[in-house]
Amino acid sequence: MERINTIVNALDDKKARNIDVLDISKLTSLGDYFVICTCSSEPQVRACADNVEEKMQEIGINCSHKEGYTNGSWVLMDYNDIIIHIMQEETRQFYALEKLWDDAPRIETGIKEEN
Repeated sequence: MERINTIVNALDDKKARNIDVLDISKLTSLGDYFVICTCSSEPQVRACADNVEEKMQEIGINCSHKEGYTNGSWVLMDYNDIIIHIMQEETRQFYALEKLWDDAPRIETGIKEEN
């Protein structure tokens, strides 16, 4: 859970909202966890991705694949067993990954949403 906590805290540091962690380990061979969050702008999406990458490198873990960074509406970061989706609000609503993976148990992040 150290890696999940590092990712969630890195996203929270950059004010990502609605951070969800889904345990997909029993549903697919894609990985063990999806981390999904919402950002309000392209710069915020990139800042979150940059911060996750930096904090993960600090604990010795490198991203194996990253896509969508240039576009900035949805950055996918693959850490082999953890897949991170950093999305703008409209993109997250459109693709509704949580609904597609509705059978996946949610993991409590400890992050409280501010109104």
